Amino acid sequence: MSQEKQIHPDTITAFDVHVHIEHQAQDSATDRATKKYFGDSGANRSPEALADYYRSRNMACVVFTVDENLTGRPVVSNDYVAEFAARNSDIAIALASLNPHRGKVAVDEARRLVAAGAVRGLKLHPPLQEFFPNDKLAYPLYEVFAEARLPVLFHTGHSGLGTGMPGGGGVRLKYGNPMPIDDVAVDFPEMPIILAHPSFPWQEEAISICLHKPEVYIDLSGWSPKYFPAVLVQYANTLLKHKVLFGSDYPLITPDRWLADFGKLAFARKCAL
Repeated sequence: MSQEKQIHPDTITAFDVHVHIEHQAQDSATDRATKKYFGDSGANRSPEALADYYRSRNMACVVFTVDENLTGRPVVSNDYVAEFAARNSDIAIALASLNPHRGKVAVDEARRLVAAGAVRGLKLHPPLQEFFPNDKLAYPLYEVFAEARLPVLFHTGHSGLGTGMPGGGGVRLKYGNPMPIDDVAVDFPEMPIILAHPSFPWQEEAISICLHKPEVYIDLSGWSPKYFPAVLVQYANTLLKHKVLFGSDYPLITPDRWLADFGKLAFARKCAL
């Protein structure tokens, strides 16, 4: 990791905790359906353009891929993501993404990346990786990141990927229910956990977990704020105002769009966003 460039929290305007680095070829049926669901963000998907975008806006970001083979989309490697973050260490931090079904191979990769300081946490997508978060097959991965006191970020709720496709593109929404993550928070009480996205249709479950477990947080990526459930806005303004995180879901939703829609909501100015 570069020692010459680093993120300066006191000078950046925002920290986007949910940014995807994706393969630039976006021509699969899943990609076409996803674009129809989210609309065309206009975001350039090249790594160089991503870095320029955030640097030009004086923002930092957390970047990752998704290790899955359900959708048939090409997967970007964790090493590629880590190298991007190292080259752009003034604006980027990398998370690993590892499919628990890969077993020991995934755990060994996690240990290598963490030991090298190449990643600062783990991104999991249960609906695409087809597991419940409290399934013991994922626990060896949690142990690596819990030992290092690094966060695990879980996709929760609805999945834009697969929306509108026959059979939802094979994506099973049941894996997005956040309640099994409560077990993970009990079993790894000192490991920070982030519930990614408004957890539609399980928003109240996500709020309950976040209220109850000190190391659980919610990021607000993947949805335009104009679609946020009223209960989420209420708690983000009050009891959760120090536990909600800004995230966009770039390149599907850009910070420009997210913040423009956010500005129209009745969020308290003391909200932690």
